[in-house]
Amino acid sequence: MNKPNRKQEALNYHSKGRPGKIQVVPTKPTNSQRDLTLAYSPGVAEPCLRIADNVEDVYKYTAKGNLVAVISNGTAVLGLGNIGPEASKPVMEGKGLLFKIYADIDVFDLEINAKTVDEFVNIVKALEPTFGGVNLEDISAPTCFEIERRLKAEMKIPVMHDDQHGTAIISGAALMNACEIQGKKLDKIKMVVNGAGAAAVSCTKMYLSLGVKKENLVMFDINGVLNNDRTDLDDMRMQFATDRKDVTTLADAMKNADVFVGLSAGNVVTPAMLVSMAKNPIVFAMANPEPEISYDLAIAARKDIIMATGRSDFPNQVNNVLGFPYIFRGALDVRATAINEEMKIAAVKAIAEMAKKPVPEAVNLAYGITNLKFGRDYIIPKPMDQRLITEVSSAVARAAIESGVARKAITDWNAYNEELLSRLGNKNKILRDVTNKAKQNPKRVVFAEADTYKILRAAQIVKDEGIAIPILLGNAERIKEIIKENELDLDDIQIIDPKIRTERSLEFAQFLFNKRQRKGVTLFEAKKMMVDRNYYGACMVHFGEADALISGLTKDYATTIKPALQIIGTEAGVNRVAGMYLMITEKGPVFFGDTTVNINPTAQELVDITVLMERSVAQFNVKPRIAILSYSNFGSNEGDIPEKTRETVRILHEKYPDMVVDGEMQANFALNPALLADNFPFSTLNGTPANTLIFPGLASGNIAYKLLQEIGGAEAVGPILLGMKKPVHVLQLGSSVREIVNMVTIAVIDAQVKCAEAKPSKNRKAK
Repeated sequence: MNKPNRKQEALNYHSKGRPGKIQVVPTKPTNSQRDLTLAYSPGVAEPCLRIADNVEDVYKYTAKGNLVAVISNGTAVLGLGNIGPEASKPVMEGKGLLFKIYADIDVFDLEINAKTVDEFVNIVKALEPTFGGVNLEDISAPTCFEIERRLKAEMKIPVMHDDQHGTAIISGAALMNACEIQGKKLDKIKMVVNGAGAAAVSCTKMYLSLGVKKENLVMFDINGVLNNDRTDLDDMRMQFATDRKDVTTLADAMKNADVFVGLSAGNVVTPAMLVSMAKNPIVFAMANPEPEISYDLAIAARKDIIMATGRSDFPNQVNNVLGFPYIFRGALDVRATAINEEMKIAAVKAIAEMAKKPVPEAVNLAYGITNLKFGRDYIIPKPMDQRLITEVSSAVARAAIESGVARKAITDWNAYNEELLSRLGNKNKILRDVTNKAKQNPKRVVFAEADTYKILRAAQIVKDEGIAIPILLGNAERIKEIIKENELDLDDIQIIDPKIRTERSLEFAQFLFNKRQRKGVTLFEAKKMMVDRNYYGACMVHFGEADALISGLTKDYATTIKPALQIIGTEAGVNRVAGMYLMITEKGPVFFGDTTVNINPTAQELVDITVLMERSVAQFNVKPRIAILSYSNFGSNEGDIPEKTRETVRILHEKYPDMVVDGEMQANFALNPALLADNFPFSTLNGTPANTLIFPGLASGNIAYKLLQEIGGAEAVGPILLGMKKPVHVLQLGSSVREIVNMVTIAVIDAQVKCAEAKPSKNRKAK
């Protein structure tokens, strides 16, 4: 993406709608006057008096125990430097967002106009009654060291400067595992550290605490090697000075070194330096956005290397998000008075051990990897691994208790782990997982309506994010004009105009004529039809020139789907297509069908729809739990709908005994396990809510998803077309760019699955 467009996209993201990225949301009812009198005056006096009597009750009656302050003075923001507190606010909001989505920790971001240590410390200390913990962020060295030291000594809540300790903890875990894989001992390795800022100093101290020997360490800053002859070093850096006289340059230090750790600047390490390192070298090139040496160059230089970077597009990403949310989660849950060395070491070991355990299939699927396992390309867990919240938070909480800084004990660790998992929720996880899976094997997606800004904007996003390879259909001049007007970066994307007669379009027309000649289509008409981009795009998919087709932004559903049905057709054994919506709710994903195609399906047609739905839901790495919906519960009413839905369930139970499905039932019973168990304990759905809802007709399904979308605040992804031989997905009229991107992502997953099934098919067979 060109820089002006990337800049504008970032500005739009932060400014559109409600400015910023976070908001305060009430956690108690506020709908009645009674609610308000309890929330504020006069009811609020009661918890105030309780806290006045016992200050520890502040954790019982307020949000303090789950509230962290992310605090910065803006003196060392990312790679931007000293840009001031106001300019640092978007970063602090982003940090708050990560705390919330990964560990359910609420955050107030505080950007303070305080340059000196005393000013900063005094402000933060005064805020101690408000917060359960303090995350210091983007404060320049060397003041950050003194600020953290004093706050830890003078406050009784956990304080951590993540720029220092986050990278240290994650890279410490990576170092332990890399040494194990490479057959090296921590106390024997020769290490080079390039960089001497806050992160580098903290990382090096962590490595020493893990067993690395100081005499085996050489550190560099911007002025060269830290040695005893330097007169410009402060006490913090002087402790890492070497007395070696044979090292004056980075190239000197790299000779026969076992480990290189980079927290400096991009492209300062050469392949020749890596070649000079010892056997089985370990290289952590963690400068962002460009590492000290690129992953590809490093791997090409040494086949025996273990390479890690700060980037997500290569193996072994050293990402602070593996640590800080869960470290604070564990500290808050035991009301720790500090985050001490024991807790940080516990986090290191927990992260390291996690990488050695079998990887959940959900993680494999999220990253599109068949069998992710401990080894050179997997030395630390992936950020999407939900086990992090239980493994790391529990380890930190235990260490806090054992080291004496916890004010609250945990006795039932199984219950604590369940509580941690319940905090995650599922609203956004499924889209993150699907997007990651799509990125592992992007497919060619042809856009039939490429002469619209929304389609082109979405095409650029999926191209830039590595989700799909766009192909644009339409008038080339008009498309290029829109690209230029909006400063889009799509110059290298293939554009095809079906209105221009080519040998290929004539071949497509001949194919259509051969297929439809006994259904009233002449060759002349077939040639005219091929000018239609939906017909042309469907032919591209059919003949393997594209992997999926996206259309429908400007045309109604029936007009869009007809060409695909005539040219591509349905899967073998599939009698009809169906439409499904993925509804992303606060309680997790729920799949609705049929919502767009079959108006009044028969019992057998509902069976066909259910089978399609079950297979499609499983592609999202969700175990389908299916409810056949009606206005009746298990025979409580008569009528056409209860009768056909009962018959649907009977056929499904008979022909697909391993399918988790039941009905007929009302929607509230399907979604409320307690209600279902109390009234119908025999139901096969008892235990957890249904996540796949089969509606008795299109009207009820369509109405339900639109109501949930508008009133319930759910995000609707769809309609997802089921049953086609090859992927074709139809947009809603007027879809937003986000909705188009979501549908393209679904289309890529669909194409991945259909390509795999084509090898041989392993579809479910009826008895």
